[in-house]
Amino acid sequence: MNSISSNMNIMIKASEKASKILIRDFGEVEKLQVSKKGPIDFVTNADIKAEKIIIEELEKARPSYSIISEENGIKKNKDEDNTWIIDPIDGTVNFLHGIPHFAISIGLRSENEIISGLIFDPIKDELFYAEKNNGAFFNNQRIRVSKKNNIEECLFVTGGKIKKELSIPYRKSGCAALDMAYVSAGRYDGYFQNDLNIWDIAAGIVLIKEAGGIINNIDLFSNKNIQVIASSPTINTKLLEKLNNF
Repeated sequence: MNSISSNMNIMIKASEKASKILIRDFGEVEKLQVSKKGPIDFVTNADIKAEKIIIEELEKARPSYSIISEENGIKKNKDEDNTWIIDPIDGTVNFLHGIPHFAISIGLRSENEIISGLIFDPIKDELFYAEKNNGAFFNNQRIRVSKKNNIEECLFVTGGKIKKELSIPYRKSGCAALDMAYVSAGRYDGYFQNDLNIWDIAAGIVLIKEAGGIINNIDLFSNKNIQVIASSPTINTKLLEKLNNF
């Protein structure tokens, strides 16, 4: 196990605790799929429960840190320089349909940068995490972005709306956090999306950077309507040319 900070330790514990609820509730959702009632309220509830557990765990350990979370919004505490940024279920639509592709995402913003990030996929038991100047890891193995430089051999990922059809191979997975985690691990070669919220991407920012990737400049104090373009350095220029105002 590489050495991790006490903050990262706290983040991992909080995500593991919340994941137990999500795994159980996801099992229920799969059953609800066949009923008429549908699982929407149930999933909203799962989201709120998971967020509550994460916040409780983080506050117990760091009572003064501020918090930005999807369900609760902004909570300013004594320490506004350190802010947890939380998405309890990124990929709720997948969760809702019984598709096992969603994640817990927790980032720590310190002053004006994200210094720690964790993305945990509870169903596949895959944990991606990174800390500033300490590298990016997947289940304790060091990860790096891909090295491909022929764009035709690459695979990119996106979400949301695209203005025009693009001439590059890409997927839509429905989970921004995992998209960024997968780029940091070299599974995807790049990721691009418009209209994101800060909690979708906070953890992914530090993961991409620490895995040696390139990401556009992001205003970490603007919580909505964020555009992200991230990839390996080898393919970045070619990707930007292809994306031209996507």
